[in-house]
Amino acid sequence: VQLQASGGGLVQAGGSLRLSCAASGRTVSDYIMGWFRQAPGKAREFVSAISRSGSSTEYAESVEGRFTVSRDNAVNTVYLQMNNLRPEDTAVYYCAADRATGMLITSTAVEYDYWGQGTQVTVSS
Repeated sequence: VQLQASGGGLVQAGGSLRLSCAASGRTVSDYIMGWFRQAPGKAREFVSAISRSGSSTEYAESVEGRFTVSRDNAVNTVYLQMNNLRPEDTAVYYCAADRATGMLITSTAVEYDYWGQGTQVTVSS
């Protein structure tokens, strides 16, 4: 599967952005989907993930209550709605696909098999 992330940009603190991750080559419903981010000089970190059906989600503590992950399997796309953005949310955001057959959502980057190219999110103070 190929993943294409989009929707990043420059926004003021308190603003919102919606990231999209479009899949091609395979149906996105075959995968648990995750969002990760990497700020300059820092390690890649887990942001959120969603089960194949969309019935289960996970969030990093730092984004809980501000970010919402969703998916529309009919259009092969996963979304990350980001509200009340903070300067510390500034990073390159990546979507990723986990082909594991189980139901468990993982926050571990190495468990994800396919990655998109990333989209830059910059939040100004």
